[in-house]
Amino acid sequence: MKEIKVVEDGIRIDAFLSNLEDMSRTYIQKMCTKGYILVNNSKVKSSYKVKKDDIITIEEMPVQEMSAEPEKMDLDIVYEDDDVIVVNKANGVVVHPAVGNNSGTLVNGLLYHAKNLSDINGEFRPGIVHRIDAYTTGLLMIAKNNYAHEILAHELEKKETYRKYVALVWGVIKEDTGTIDAPIGRDTKDRKKMCVTDINAKDAITHFKVLERYEKATLIECKLETGRTHQIRVHMNYIGHPIVNDPVYGNHKKINDLGQCLHAKELGFIHPRTKKYMEFTSELPKKMLDMIELFKNS
Repeated sequence: MKEIKVVEDGIRIDAFLSNLEDMSRTYIQKMCTKGYILVNNSKVKSSYKVKKDDIITIEEMPVQEMSAEPEKMDLDIVYEDDDVIVVNKANGVVVHPAVGNNSGTLVNGLLYHAKNLSDINGEFRPGIVHRIDAYTTGLLMIAKNNYAHEILAHELEKKETYRKYVALVWGVIKEDTGTIDAPIGRDTKDRKKMCVTDINAKDAITHFKVLERYEKATLIECKLETGRTHQIRVHMNYIGHPIVNDPVYGNHKKINDLGQCLHAKELGFIHPRTKKYMEFTSELPKKMLDMIELFKNS
């Protein structure tokens, strides 16, 4: 269950929530009809216009038409024991099923690979402690039981998980290092996008360091202090250096089919059972290396 306090009035509740949550207006309308969305503990129609200080309660609606079925996939397993899996995710692979996309995801492959996964995040996100975008490559930690999941999630919340990314961004960054401290929330004009905003936003901090400079781009590494949706992509776009081949952020067109140039290269965490610190590294994928070579030689 989730509660949201309204800070301004005058907009329909289906439009208001679709701007904040990763749900379509049609889905929100269905939730209103079935009583899964309440305002001040009362059922409302989707046409209801929210008022300042309204308390909106959202309960999870069972998605009966969805199913997460095991599928045989070629998974790049970096590490595995009875509690944890570390997987190197390929470009274009969605992490977990969602409405309209319930096959071919990493979860489908994990269900085939592993007998047990944690169920804390529900039937369609088994084992998923954190996510990376479909077109971001690299390392993810998966929990095989609820004990491990709770501890790993707590590490993330307390900012104890180490995550380093490598990105190729447009333009030449003059500073050798920098920190972007700018809150991120959902874009009110496009619910599929995030943006730097003070409206219904959460703190977001990204540290970056320049690795190499080219004539038209810069290769950087980024360390996350927080883990907001699309954080690096939003922050780099915010300072005028969007990720090369990012299909959503920035005003640069995709230059080829080598994929979005963002890779989760390093992942470190304290093992939930042994309490020993573990760290893993994933080399840049060939397509990203090929893209870097293009900019080196241009």
